[in-house]
Amino acid sequence: MQGGFPIDLILFAMVAAFLVLRLRSVLGKRQGFERPPQAEGMPDARAARIEGVADPVTPARGSGARRNLPSPHSPAGTALTQIVAMDPSFSPNGFLDGAEGAFRMIVAAFAQGDRQTLRALLSDETYSGFEQAVASRETAGEAQRTEIRSMHEMALEGAELRGTIADVTVRFVSDQVNMTTARGGEIVAGSDAITEVIDIWTFQRDLTAKDPTWKLTATRSG
Repeated sequence: MQGGFPIDLILFAMVAAFLVLRLRSVLGKRQGFERPPQAEGMPDARAARIEGVADPVTPARGSGARRNLPSPHSPAGTALTQIVAMDPSFSPNGFLDGAEGAFRMIVAAFAQGDRQTLRALLSDETYSGFEQAVASRETAGEAQRTEIRSMHEMALEGAELRGTIADVTVRFVSDQVNMTTARGGEIVAGSDAITEVIDIWTFQRDLTAKDPTWKLTATRSG
């Protein structure tokens, strides 16, 4: 290249800006908690706000998946009440919208080895584990193919508030294709068959932080 500003730096800046905007559109939305009519016999208005979204199963807004929200009298429901008290903009249904988007982004980023997206959506410790798996795959010359064919259910299974740190755990039930291939194209793990997969992920956020992004802190299979 002869003189001038490097075009690759310009492209990199454009990609970075797009990822930031995309990230905020997924887990950065701060949606108000919908207040339903006061339920009869509820002890206070705050509990009613949780009761109003605690139907056992409701259809998801975007994907058509079922949604399961906890009873307001369960430990998770009590924690959600506390989260709402500290951050009135928090909404369980709005959170599930963002969690599904983040789930799809993270699964795709891991399969593609997209460290930049993973770095933005994962906690430091969780990112370290994902990055090691990506690096091992690259060293072995393997490629990962993961496709989420459909989302069947999202359940808000747990919630906890420790000081200003909130943890919310979601169970995702989806149909996926997962396959790892070697350099020569032969399958070394998984298959091209559609399989139901249950993932249980925990997201965390400091409710007093200016950054509204919830980061993935733990994953396990259901």
